[in-house]
Amino acid sequence: MNIFNAIKEGSKILKKNNIKFSALDCEILLAKVLKKERKYLILNLDKKLNRKNLEIYKNLINQRSYGKPIAYLTKKKDFWNSEFIVEEGTLIPRPDTEVLIEATLKLFKNRDYANILDVGVGSGCIILSILNEKPCFYGTGIDISSKSIILSKLNAKKLSVENRVKFIKTDVDNFSNGKYDLIISNPPYINSNKIKNLEKDVRNFEPKLALDGGLDGTFKILKVIKKASTLLKSNGKLILEIGYDQKKIIMSLLKKKGFYINNIVKDYAKNDRCVISTKIN
Repeated sequence: MNIFNAIKEGSKILKKNNIKFSALDCEILLAKVLKKERKYLILNLDKKLNRKNLEIYKNLINQRSYGKPIAYLTKKKDFWNSEFIVEEGTLIPRPDTEVLIEATLKLFKNRDYANILDVGVGSGCIILSILNEKPCFYGTGIDISSKSIILSKLNAKKLSVENRVKFIKTDVDNFSNGKYDLIISNPPYINSNKIKNLEKDVRNFEPKLALDGGLDGTFKILKVIKKASTLLKSNGKLILEIGYDQKKIIMSLLKKKGFYINNIVKDYAKNDRCVISTKIN
């Protein structure tokens, strides 16, 4: 079978299983198998695949047909200006989260130094993207998942910022190291009862630990806010990713804990996605 027919056949299988971008996914998976760029496929549609590569490709198509995310199959995901290693058991970086990076860089554009804490570090994509842009910034990432800590360390080395960041396996409640200029977090914020309504790629494969925010979606966010009120320096910033419908309740929680709301930033779909606040008490 040649490249053209492999993509065609794979796309049929994915379409049958309601995978949205079937042809694109097939191209990405086949490029992974062949260890080539996607453009290579377009320029070599008549090239025949050997039996081993075809078997590997078919296996990946089968897994994708059940909804397993592309990022878990390719073990990588582009985020901000870098490519991150991604594995099952950690949340896949999303374009909407890039607004946190954008907001941070704008807020700290004239700062030569800052000490940052990332709560719920996941793959490390948030804190590492910031450190990669700001060579005199230093950071700490915490997570209760051992897999996340290991993965973050790998990504830090990949981006050559490992000397400016440390990762600690801990719950935010039990963390009390240092004082920070910025605390940033993409905590679990999805209502427990709404997990079942998520797309199957997310619902069946991404870690519930990184998604489930409790009955009203704010349980983990409140924990971050409480701890930030003690770990931030005076006038330190707290930047949180939130659900599209959580602006009012999160603003209320922040004000009760002595934070001033600087700004609400919308994501690329114009949904409220990021709250920027300052510790004033």
